[in-house]
Amino acid sequence: MPGVPLISVVDDDDALRSSLENLIRSVGWRAQSFCSGEAFLKSTQARETSCLILDMRMPGMSGLELQRQMLLADSHLPIIFVTAHENDALCTQALEAGAVAFLHKPFYEEELLNAIYAALEDS
Repeated sequence: MPGVPLISVVDDDDALRSSLENLIRSVGWRAQSFCSGEAFLKSTQARETSCLILDMRMPGMSGLELQRQMLLADSHLPIIFVTAHENDALCTQALEAGAVAFLHKPFYEEELLNAIYAALEDS
C-alpha cells in the first residue's frame, strides 16, 4: 500500500509487539514487528519503515546499539524508544542521538500515537 506509513516495532516481548501492531493497524498504518534489532537490520522491509518503535533493553543488540548502527549507516529514521527500565542517563543519550520520544512502559495508547504522528510529520 504505497503512501501508507510502515511502522516497525522492535521488542523482545511477544505480547507487546502484537498489541502494538494491532494499535498501529487500527489507525490505518501498516505495521511489522521484530523480536530483535538484528532481525530488523536483516529485514528487506526495514528500508520501507517510516517510524521505528524500539525497546531500549533487549537480549543481544540493545536499542541504543541499533540506533548507533542506523546513525552510522546515515539513516534518519524517526525512533520512539520504549522501556520498562527508568534510567534518565539512557533517556538523555537516546534523545541526544536523535530519538523523537522516550516512553516508559506501561504507556497510554494516545501517548504513543501522538509520538508517532509527530515523528511522521517531522520526517
